[in-house]
Amino acid sequence: MIKNTVVDVFRPDEKISAVLYDAMVIICGALILGLSAQVKVYLPISPVPITGQTFAVLMLGALLGSKRGVLAILAYLVEGILGLPVFAGGMGPATLIGPTGGYLVGFIAVAYVVGKLAEMGWDRRVSTTIAAMLAGEIVLYVFGVCWLAIMTNIRIALTVGLYPFIVGDVLKVVLAAAVLPAGWKLLNYLKIKSTQ
Repeated sequence: MIKNTVVDVFRPDEKISAVLYDAMVIICGALILGLSAQVKVYLPISPVPITGQTFAVLMLGALLGSKRGVLAILAYLVEGILGLPVFAGGMGPATLIGPTGGYLVGFIAVAYVVGKLAEMGWDRRVSTTIAAMLAGEIVLYVFGVCWLAIMTNIRIALTVGLYPFIVGDVLKVVLAAAVLPAGWKLLNYLKIKSTQ
């Protein structure tokens, strides 16, 4: 089996074990995303809080790949819709029609896009990791800002849903570009060492 993502490196070959492994990875991904929403900072000018969710979604896509990444996001959304306190902006299905709803739905597309790019090896070099993460950020803002624009107008949506977050998101992209290729180098080094 081709090891396209980091979690594929550790995935067992035996079918039942592989299915259980995938389920565990998806559940852990949803839990990590829920935890990343718990640390939040509200800006006085925006109904959208600063959280670790964007970074978590980008990393989940890259580490889990497109299918498992999307399933982890869907599991997270189901948890929130069922009333578990995993959303940064509230609980229950009403959160999806609130100001952060576009971002939450956008997480699905982000995980898919970044996951697909990671499956093609874009998470193994700094330059392509930056490109993959920027693609994910653009997808997220298309969903989030468009949803805010429907609720208000495009000027307000950009002012409260994009501009305040640019610097933080650039830092997240830089962090991902430092961590992911370094992780692959470490995995390759350990693989070489284990075969010697």
